[in-house]
Amino acid sequence: MDPREIVGKALEEGRRKLLEHEALEIVKAYGAPIAEAKLAKDPEEAVKIADEIGYPVVLKIVSPDISHKSDVGGVIVGLKNHSQVLEAAKKIFENVRRNAPKARITGLLVQKMAPPGLEVIVGGLRDNVFGPVVMFGLGGIFVEVLKDVSFRIAPITEEDAYEMMKEIKSAKLLEGYRGQPPVDKKSLAKIIIAVAKLLEENEEVESIDLNPIIAYPDSAVVVDARVILRLK
Repeated sequence: MDPREIVGKALEEGRRKLLEHEALEIVKAYGAPIAEAKLAKDPEEAVKIADEIGYPVVLKIVSPDISHKSDVGGVIVGLKNHSQVLEAAKKIFENVRRNAPKARITGLLVQKMAPPGLEVIVGGLRDNVFGPVVMFGLGGIFVEVLKDVSFRIAPITEEDAYEMMKEIKSAKLLEGYRGQPPVDKKSLAKIIIAVAKLLEENEEVESIDLNPIIAYPDSAVVVDARVILRLK
């Protein structure tokens, strides 16, 4: 689906937040690599999708009324075969109906589980003065505790993206540290530029948060995406 169609549909329904599969789809449309994911309506469809995309997979509840999926038992990771997926899908639906009985359920996101790597974050927001602003930093404690991030005003060039990576205090981790290989900065630059372009071309998007992005020596992949819209 075209990004503008995705945004338009959400706004028509009065939703400020894109559902996770919508957010991943719009990010992918702008050239950012995502961990393969598809929406399933029921446990049986979840099994079919898991068999298609390959194991291991993660299952996540998709609902416009649930922000913190783990709090309601809406996430199960590390599923290695179709019988595990079937049982996990049934369990998630049970958990959500019990813990969030009023929540509307769109379905289950079946997502390829990304191998471990260096976690980074790319985000963006629409500032009242500067317009679209993009952020880069390392994930986890580096963002939450140390606030180790860098910013740029869009539009952003590849050179700008590389400079953003150099500016964070923990930049050495990107270069390889204590036996760890350096990560693929070119792939990260591509994601930073994609976020900037998405914000520039979609004025209805208020903010975007890609966290985590898993970075590897030869690639990077977006695992979670959050997109907030401005209601007219």
